[in-house]
Amino acid sequence: MPKLSPQARARKIKLLLFDVDGVLTDGKLFFLPAGPLETATQSGHRLTSPSQIESKGFHAHDGASISLARIGGIKTGLITKRVSETVALRARDLKLDYVYQGVQDKRSCFNDIVKKAGLKPEEAAFVGDDVVDLPAMRASGLAIAVKNARAEVRKEAHYITPHAGGEGGLRDAVDFILKAQNKWKRVLQDYIGE
Repeated sequence: MPKLSPQARARKIKLLLFDVDGVLTDGKLFFLPAGPLETATQSGHRLTSPSQIESKGFHAHDGASISLARIGGIKTGLITKRVSETVALRARDLKLDYVYQGVQDKRSCFNDIVKKAGLKPEEAAFVGDDVVDLPAMRASGLAIAVKNARAEVRKEAHYITPHAGGEGGLRDAVDFILKAQNKWKRVLQDYIGE
């Protein structure tokens, strides 16, 4: 059986799932103190243990890509190993169809989401950047790596985005899929209202 091209794989996609840190963001994590959580005395010294708020930066182009995907009839969702209220807020803002945080086994989660969506694995894509994403990428019909993904991940990807994670890489993935499906011009017209 001939090997499918990335475009042929993209034509089948109805669901786009992706990692967060390194894909939806540039991978940097910022922890900001939210105020004192606990104060204790040790050897005559006062210690304060602050609670923390995790902060991340999201690119507007990636946010727009979710709207473009929705107009194009592609469901979207995230699968991430970390748990973050910042991610939960962004997911609600983007109105993602599937949000799974604290996931150790991304392949099983990917398969569960595909099943819930009533699709086949070849109808779902996964965008990743690090080795923890490889099991989900391997299970997908279209494995996408962002430009700055680890070498092992880029090696197994069907498509590598022109932009890095957190810098429009997810937007590149959506554009690639919509163009392969010949939906790009219609989706763009609907998005900008012309």
